Amino acid sequence: MALDKPYMDVPGTIIFDADQSRKGYWLNQFCMSLMKAENRERFKADERAYLDEWPMTEEQKQAVLARDLNWCMRTGGNIYFLAKIGATDGKSFQQMAGSMTGMTEEEYRNMMINGGRRVDGNRYVGEDGDAQAHRQPQGAHHPTKAN
Repeated sequence: MALDKPYMDVPGTIIFDADQSRKGYWLNQFCMSLMKAENRERFKADERAYLDEWPMTEEQKQAVLARDLNWCMRTGGNIYFLAKIGATDGKSFQQMAGSMTGMTEEEYRNMMINGGRRVDGNRYVGEDGDAQAHRQPQGAHHPTKAN
C-alpha cells in the first residue's frame, strides 16, 4: 500500500523521504566517500572510473558528471551529501544553491537576504509562481527534466 504523500505537491521542492533515501543510497554513499582526500583525488583524476566503482544507476552517474544537482536530487541525492561534490569542486554551498535555481551566486544571495522566494503562486503545483517547474531554467539539458 502506497503512502499518501501530500507534500509531493510542493513546487520546486524534492522531499528527501524514505523512498528517496532508498533510491539514492549508493549515490549518497559515493558522495560521502569524497570526505577522504585520497578518494577526492581518485575522483578528480578519472571521474567516470571512480563512479563506475559504485553500484549507482547510469542516470545518477550522468547527473554527477553533469554536476546537475537538481538531477542528482531527483535520482535520490540528498543535498547535504551532494554538497561533498561541490566541495570537491571548490564550490561554496551558496554557489551550489545558486546553480540549482538558475541564478548567479549574487542573485541567489540577494534573494535569500530579501526573504527568499515569495509564497504567492508557489504553494502547490499548478499555480503560477516563480518556483513552478515551467519557470525553472535548470535541468533543460537532459531528458529527466521535471515539467
